[in-house]
Amino acid sequence: MNIQTIVKITSAVFGLLGAVFLFRIIGTGDEEIKMAASMGDFGAVSPLVSLSIAILMITVVVTLLFSLLNLASSSQKLKKSLLFIGCFAVVLGIAFAASEGVETPLKDGEILSAAGSRWVGTGIRMFYILAILAILSMVVSGAKKILNR
Repeated sequence: MNIQTIVKITSAVFGLLGAVFLFRIIGTGDEEIKMAASMGDFGAVSPLVSLSIAILMITVVVTLLFSLLNLASSSQKLKKSLLFIGCFAVVLGIAFAASEGVETPLKDGEILSAAGSRWVGTGIRMFYILAILAILSMVVSGAKKILNR
């Protein structure tokens, strides 16, 4: 049995399970699900959520596995990938060092911790740094093309 057959069978099984769980939710109805959820019973929705999490985990594991196997086949690819991961870690470090955390009250009455606030700031700063780097790389690439003509 080859890998394509296994993938097709697995996809069909997951698709069938998803359809069964979906029809179960539709058959239960919105109001009944809301009433059950208000009492802490998520039994109608939980199987579909669990199936989604399982599919996500399988997808992540398979993607990482095949990516690592592909990288291991060539030392040049591995070297390049490690270089880019290192650059990404440097950008993360710069963004984290530039961020500060302050306890922040949220709309629902909860409080965002200082550490959580710092990580949010880190994510925003990383986005800006990476966006600026992407724009600069496009400008430099375009300039090189124009100058080489």
